[in-house]
Amino acid sequence: MDRPRDERDTCEKGDFTKMDDKGEIISSADVDETLSLQIWTKGRAPRLVIANKAKGSRKLIQLGWTEKRDRKLSIGGAKRGQSTSYAMEDLAPTVRSILDEYCVRTNFKIRMWKFAASLERMIHVPEIVTDKGELNLLSEEKRSALWISDCTGADRKQGAFRPFFPATGPEAEVLSEERLRITEGARGIDALTKTGVIRDLQKAAPERWLDPLRIMAAAMLLSFSYCDADGSETADALWEMDKDDALTLRDPRLAGLGRKLTAFIRHFDIARQTDVWTTLDEAKELQDKGYERKRRMDFQAGTIGDVPYRVTLFEHEGEGRVAMGCEPQSATSRHTGSLVYDMPMDLYRASLKADTMGGPEDEFFSATQLAWAKQFKDWSENVTVYVRSFAGLMRS
Repeated sequence: MDRPRDERDTCEKGDFTKMDDKGEIISSADVDETLSLQIWTKGRAPRLVIANKAKGSRKLIQLGWTEKRDRKLSIGGAKRGQSTSYAMEDLAPTVRSILDEYCVRTNFKIRMWKFAASLERMIHVPEIVTDKGELNLLSEEKRSALWISDCTGADRKQGAFRPFFPATGPEAEVLSEERLRITEGARGIDALTKTGVIRDLQKAAPERWLDPLRIMAAAMLLSFSYCDADGSETADALWEMDKDDALTLRDPRLAGLGRKLTAFIRHFDIARQTDVWTTLDEAKELQDKGYERKRRMDFQAGTIGDVPYRVTLFEHEGEGRVAMGCEPQSATSRHTGSLVYDMPMDLYRASLKADTMGGPEDEFFSATQLAWAKQFKDWSENVTVYVRSFAGLMRS
């Protein structure tokens, strides 16, 4: 609910939980004489406390609730009928401040760095392919990977690590055939790491290969959303896991976040040049702008979003643009009306090729990947507002 009437209506059902006296307030800051914000934890993922000083009441909420920039919080006053409204952008500085203090007063940074290293290992695990026919027609699971261990020759112990992402400039320079050679059957993540290519990619483009991992690590441990999905149970469990690297890209505990991360990394350039907006009539709006409707595809729930979508592709030859009009086929609380993803046509066509290893293009798969890439980008930017100062990002 974007415009709650009072503090009881500030989030969706289930977001608030009962305060536990055994927990601890780690950091706190007053917004004004009515509202105080606090970080509370009980040895697991922290929660945000909304404290109504006028009424002497407190509510626990997941930090993911702060991600919607247009959200407003209304706090009831001491007298009946009184209330104070706060825009999320006005609360953001206070949330950042108490999170910064929380990180200083706990071992969060150490845990975050270790988890970011686990995520790095997770996303670079190569998929092993030993059959040439399979290489040209990879399953959707293997197409989620960023690396393919190509051992399709006569000697299955020989081959090469093949990057499954476009690379140009400094990134392409580190991906030499000699460095990526597979010998003696060493075709897993340890062998790929030993080549030094991953570290060199991070140096060449930290905004692509480092920042997303650090943002994701901080978000998951702090109980932010998992790209709009609820990851609170996993966030709490992460604080008790002995080995974070037990997670895989397709682990259901990630609620799709791992695959959205790799989609963003693969389609890094187009994600940054894609516009997204909502509309009540995407066909009329796009056709009024000069777009021509081309084809339509139906997507099941769990692909583009939490409900089934009918996706219509539009093209504007004159402007060199492609638009995907995504109409939900049942009610969703994530947006009103249809979503439109609008992107450069040349990058769209290049993305179709980037999602194959020389096999046939799959527009259904690529459309999903591009939506995920944009979703991850927008989500990470919303989270960055709160974690920038302690996540060690390589850009301002």
